[in-house]
Amino acid sequence: MNIILLGPPGAGKGTQAQRLVAERCMVQLPTGDSRRAARTSGTEMGKQVAAVMDRGDLVTDEIVIGLIAEQLDNNPGGAGFIFDGFPRTLAQADALGALLKDKGQKLDAVIEMKVDDDALVSRITGRYTCASCGAVYHDSLRKPKVDGVCDECGGTEFKRRADDNEESLRNRLLAYYRDTSPLIGYYYCKGLLKRVDGIGEIDEVAARISAALAE
Repeated sequence: MNIILLGPPGAGKGTQAQRLVAERCMVQLPTGDSRRAARTSGTEMGKQVAAVMDRGDLVTDEIVIGLIAEQLDNNPGGAGFIFDGFPRTLAQADALGALLKDKGQKLDAVIEMKVDDDALVSRITGRYTCASCGAVYHDSLRKPKVDGVCDECGGTEFKRRADDNEESLRNRLLAYYRDTSPLIGYYYCKGLLKRVDGIGEIDEVAARISAALAE
């Protein structure tokens, strides 16, 4: 099963993608980790990624599609792929559809995680991560079991993203609604869109996604 997780910044796409990876052995694409791994892979695509990152430029759609193509080839017969944060535009959606068709695969579902903007602001501005392993915490929603100590790796250093503030988040939301929301209609017309309430505990949202995928 190949799926897309759609939703604004802070909707919980990354968290739910990790759950699907752990529970269903799916592969999450594309991620910052995949780009960093490609950079040191020695492949032709990896060399392109390295050159772009060394210049400080943004990775182009063509390169991201190339990285996805490599992953599709490197994981034949797997449990499926989760596209998290991609596609972001209609052009990217067309490119992904063409790539999957070329590889003899298809998109099975697009999960739209719906979250109220004010709830997103509250969720994001309180978010912080372990500096060692990247585990995500929140000032009120998810604190470490032991204050100042990461549950996952025992690390004691934490960090917050510089743009995790209300002004930056509302600008990112505007960009999302402008560029990405047209994908909702695009995939609705293809009969692939499934809407899920993204507000609630992680387990609750995960159960809603599993129910949507079982439909």
